[in-house]
Amino acid sequence: MLNLTGKKALVTGIANNRSIAWGIAQQLHQGGAELAVTYLPDEKGRFEKKVAELVEPLKPSLFLPCDVQNDGQVKELFEAIAQKWGKLDILIHCLAFASKDALSGDFSSVSRPDFAQALEVSTYSLVQLAAAAKPVLAEGGSIVTLTYLGGVKVIPNYNVMGVAKAGLEMSVRYLAAEFGKQNVRVNAISAGPIRTLASSAVGGILDMIHHVEKVAPLGRTVTQTEVGNATAFLCSDLASGITGQILYVDAGYEIMGM
Repeated sequence: MLNLTGKKALVTGIANNRSIAWGIAQQLHQGGAELAVTYLPDEKGRFEKKVAELVEPLKPSLFLPCDVQNDGQVKELFEAIAQKWGKLDILIHCLAFASKDALSGDFSSVSRPDFAQALEVSTYSLVQLAAAAKPVLAEGGSIVTLTYLGGVKVIPNYNVMGVAKAGLEMSVRYLAAEFGKQNVRVNAISAGPIRTLASSAVGGILDMIHHVEKVAPLGRTVTQTEVGNATAFLCSDLASGITGQILYVDAGYEIMGM
């Protein structure tokens, strides 16, 4: 039976109740894990208030700001984890961003600043958080990130985010090789298209979802809860022999050709 009792888990990337990170947080909590949750700070504090109200039923032990473009906040986050828990068993990375301009038009028209920002927030942040977590990651720990089919195949309007996800998936493999020395596993889940705040920035997202519903072997797309269940499995002792892998949770869409 899946049991996360006693495990300490950091979940990043919750924006609202449609976030995949929210589905993951719920399933980790249901499995018995104790949570730390981050939010993206903004000047008016809207994200803090919204996320705080959402996660309140999960009773997170830590609720802290984390903008991965702010090294000071990342440092303070893991200092707080070290002080509160002394260890970390689970790190969930659900962070990605690309400007609207970078997600439309010709791929070759992407600007240098937009390209750099997309890779910094969507790809480098996994490496950044893993490095910051390394001193407190417990033996047998698990890091899980979220990727998408657009990292290996061309998806309309995904553009620079496809490059970012390709880099993310390769980062998973290099981190798995490195962190395996301390018996920490690193994996990614490639989820099918889900209507979220992040995916709404991709033009034609509803058409993509309807296409998956027609083509996928299961005849549908997936839910946040299903991605959360798969994540909880990867973070549990049931997956103790799995690392460096990309697990497709997409109702089987990835296997289909014509």
